[in-house]
Amino acid sequence: MPVYEYLCAECGPFTVLRAMEERGEPHECPACLQPAPRVLLSAPALATMPAAARAAHAINERAAHEPKRAHGPGCGCCGGTPKPAGRTALSPDGRKSFPGARPWMISH
Repeated sequence: MPVYEYLCAECGPFTVLRAMEERGEPHECPACLQPAPRVLLSAPALATMPAAARAAHAINERAAHEPKRAHGPGCGCCGGTPKPAGRTALSPDGRKSFPGARPWMISH
């Protein structure tokens, strides 16, 4: 709930913690119990945070609405530049081989 300022004609200014629905209604002075109208005596207090925290919140907000990527940029499946073809060759029965890479190694 916000804090509002009121001005009693006899006792002077005072502040009250009230619900927003009651902001326009007068409030009784705590000293003399007379109704006092709401006034703006000081500038509103704005809650501020450090620049690093504000940037982190902005990044989190922006990331919440962007599509999720399974891989990094340039992976070929998520857009961007396609991934270069690897050195893996597949035989007709589905076995992998690496021609020219390491001929002395046996693939599994």
